[in-house]
Amino acid sequence: MPAARRLAWLATNAWLIALALAGRCAVAESITPLAVTPVGAGAYVFYGTQEETSAANLGAIANVGFVVGDRCVAVIDTGGSPIEGAQLRAAVRAATDRPVCAVINTHMHPDHVYGNSAFAADDPQFIGHVHLGPALAARSTAYASALRRALGEQAGDSHLVMPTRLVAPGQPFSLDLGGRTLILKAWRTAHTDNDLTVYDERTGTLWAGDLLFAGRIPSLDGSVTGWLAAMDEIEQMGPQRIIPGHGPSGNWRDAVAAQRRYLRALAEGTRAAIRAHHPIGRALQEVAREERDRWLLFDGYHRRNITAAYAELEWEE
Repeated sequence: MPAARRLAWLATNAWLIALALAGRCAVAESITPLAVTPVGAGAYVFYGTQEETSAANLGAIANVGFVVGDRCVAVIDTGGSPIEGAQLRAAVRAATDRPVCAVINTHMHPDHVYGNSAFAADDPQFIGHVHLGPALAARSTAYASALRRALGEQAGDSHLVMPTRLVAPGQPFSLDLGGRTLILKAWRTAHTDNDLTVYDERTGTLWAGDLLFAGRIPSLDGSVTGWLAAMDEIEQMGPQRIIPGHGPSGNWRDAVAAQRRYLRALAEGTRAAIRAHHPIGRALQEVAREERDRWLLFDGYHRRNITAAYAELEWEE
């Protein structure tokens, strides 16, 4: 973090500095750790609620977690608010006294990145896709406004912490936590143009971020064709377990199949509408409506998905 921004953050977030002394001060004790679940030796996940961000859930709607090595800890996504980030940090401190050396963001969406500031005092590497920084910068004002509308005063400091270590497609990065290696892979445009996955070699667990949704409707902010290709590649990887960006980490093959079915219906229905010269307004009413009862939050995202797919696919040859 640049020195000027770090000073500004310190000036406005004294309570988070106190939190950095977790276990040694009363302020830290007032932070309730997230209720994380072990998912293999030294790996923990908090399963976010399947809702929209609100003051009631403090933005804790995405799956976040951390992996503990012999030397240090990597945090994987930090949640939808500085408060959730503080709660995640408290969960880390409850599990281990090893330092946090890396905060990994799987993509740009605010429910995955707004807790970053809670870890700034740990001075970790903030790791993301090579396109993450520009994507965050382009949307920072809109994201901050949305967070304040949803959380009010609980939004706290809504600045976004930018990545300090970048990973590019075709150039996987090995992160050594001490006796434990995480393989970070940057993807070509799929859910977004800045998707990053984390593979924990010790447990065979793939932290997929929002490349995989389970139960909640996928939200398209990139390329539907690219996302379908990513689904095929993830399936070929054959991990022991997948932690999706949203929803439970049960039978991941079922989750992949359901998401592929939806994305195919979205793509094929949109192509059919384009071939028939239907205006987008009609496509919004007709494409993939059979999927409605199969997904949570369908009405909030499906029409947006059609709009994104239409903009992409109308230029196909």
